[in-house]
Amino acid sequence: MDCCKAAIPILKTLCDETRLQILLMLSKADMNACEINKSFCCTQPTISYHMRLLVDAGLVNAQREGCQVIYSVNRSLWPSIHSLLTALCQAQQAQP
Repeated sequence: MDCCKAAIPILKTLCDETRLQILLMLSKADMNACEINKSFCCTQPTISYHMRLLVDAGLVNAQREGCQVIYSVNRSLWPSIHSLLTALCQAQQAQP
């Protein structure tokens, strides 16, 4: 049950299309906020909000380099997320 409690903030963060798109972008390359913002039709504060949620959930790392922040995917969480989603899919398939 502790695993489920730990997964709740991650799953809540992932239930937004913009955040999922950001995560997919960052899975291909590390980026700063300006690079991320160019791919979306929203304001810089909106992107900052999404980035804060991703960082707070532990899905994304933020590293300051000079006057900018470089964002990268926290790949250490991927096996746990994969296991959780696999378990959910298996439970769904097992139901009559």
